[in-house]
Amino acid sequence: MTWISGSKTRDAVELVIGYALVLLAEWIPSPAAQRFLFWFTLGWVIVTTILARPNARTLGLRPSNARSVWIVPAIVLLGAVAIWMASQLHTLHDFSIGTLMGRVRGYLAWSVLQQFMLQDYFLLRLLRLISGKAAAVSTAAILFASVHIPNPVLMLGTLLWGLAACVLFLRFRDLYSLGVAHCLLGISITVTVPAHIHHGMRVGLGYSLYRPRVERTHFSQMDQMVSTEAWVIADAVSRCSVRQARP
Repeated sequence: MTWISGSKTRDAVELVIGYALVLLAEWIPSPAAQRFLFWFTLGWVIVTTILARPNARTLGLRPSNARSVWIVPAIVLLGAVAIWMASQLHTLHDFSIGTLMGRVRGYLAWSVLQQFMLQDYFLLRLLRLISGKAAAVSTAAILFASVHIPNPVLMLGTLLWGLAACVLFLRFRDLYSLGVAHCLLGISITVTVPAHIHHGMRVGLGYSLYRPRVERTHFSQMDQMVSTEAWVIADAVSRCSVRQARP
């Protein structure tokens, strides 16, 4: 088959390579190699997406209407309910709003990037490779959840959110609202679920090597830069170092 933009062969190869790069970056033990793989993966995703020549509307970068404006308020309401429940169950983290907001700025950009990878890199290719939108959406959500192994909280959360986000993307093509919603959901999980359960929102090798902080000192592995959730926020509320909290 001719190697051309939009061919199924190219879509399949790019899908496998992108997925393998994400997993490798999550599980490689070397911090330097991990940082390199993070930026290499990001470059690979952006360049291959550009070479496919999609338009801004297809990518969700140019929403055509305001029908998706309800998404963020709905997530805010959901987060408020989760925080209230956590306060009643005494699992709500003690955090500083100022410190938290300082971390949110970086995580918001990372959340939009994650949605870009989920929707524009994985979902759009799966739609061309698999017959039926439901099958493509389900596969994308499963892949999204699988890169959160072995964190059970994030595996379940990203499976459900991945399904919802893909459906919303196909309906509204609004990447920005999904990115903000992703950010809010990550923060909500971080401040409401005990850290010993979500292991600082880490995935891959970082989850296995996570150690709870002792007397205000947080013992963790190297920076786990490739995570599809808000572990940087978890580090912020645990008052970890700037190096550890870098997204």
